[in-house]
Amino acid sequence: MYAVVKTGGKQYRVSKDDIMRVERLDGEAGDIVTLADVLMIGDGGNVSLGEPTISGASVAAEILEQTRGRKIIVFKKRRRQNYRRKKGHRQHLTVLRVTDILTDGAKPKPAAKKAAKKAEPKKEEPKAEAKKAAPAKAAPKKAAAEADDLKKLSGVGPVLEQKLIEAGVTSFAQIAGWKKKDVEEFDEKLSFKGRIEREGWVDQAKELAKGEKE
Repeated sequence: MYAVVKTGGKQYRVSKDDIMRVERLDGEAGDIVTLADVLMIGDGGNVSLGEPTISGASVAAEILEQTRGRKIIVFKKRRRQNYRRKKGHRQHLTVLRVTDILTDGAKPKPAAKKAAKKAEPKKEEPKAEAKKAAPAKAAPKKAAAEADDLKKLSGVGPVLEQKLIEAGVTSFAQIAGWKKKDVEEFDEKLSFKGRIEREGWVDQAKELAKGEKE
């Protein structure tokens, strides 16, 4: 039994247990997703065609991982105008394993919790080792307290601020010292989609860094 399903603007021919890479879908590894746009179902000599989709039919699949495709380079140039633009792009993808092809409005089975997680016992550490480990846990909090308030930058909220801190950026002085290469690297690494250059973070950081020194 096979089905032709549409997702992310593309069509895929799938059967049970097939592995497929599609445009990114919401969810985490282990979640079950339902692809409702089924265009055709074939079972031996019996073939059902949708108009354009088959009512009550769907394809259930388990998310194996969230990943990204290979990097492509987009280059634009205008003759005699000194115009050149080079950008890189990696498409966000979701890897799925087809678990079932459903018809007549049937619903997929809920995702089974991984037994491995349940089986892992919690390791009990000796009290002496726990006391030694305590100062190490407190160190990140101290570092976070000493960090500049990056939310002062235009367009930076708590979420973007956390991304910057996790990437090791904690002060205006760091951002003020970024070169074009650094801007492109962080823009791609943190998926800011041109926000750094568009919002003028480097110039803002220079002004804010002066204020912090004063």
